[in-house]
Amino acid sequence: MCLAIPGKILEIDAQIDNLFRTAKVSFGGIKKDINLCMIPDAKVGDFVLVHVGVAISKVDEEEAVKVFDYLKQMGEVGELDSI
Repeated sequence: MCLAIPGKILEIDAQIDNLFRTAKVSFGGIKKDINLCMIPDAKVGDFVLVHVGVAISKVDEEEAVKVFDYLKQMGEVGELDSI
């Protein structure tokens, strides 16, 4: 089973070409560098689902908040800032 976690794009860090871009993405306060190659139209402020360091799709903020709430209820994440 694969798990994708929602995060919010804070900034687009680098763009080597039209396909390879990286972004700083926040996962409830934890920030990671994420590859955006599968979502070429992603922009700052978008919420994305991330699997093994790659954003695989966009989601709306409501869906992202629901997923984080479920993860908190299951005890899978510590105390995180709000998305």
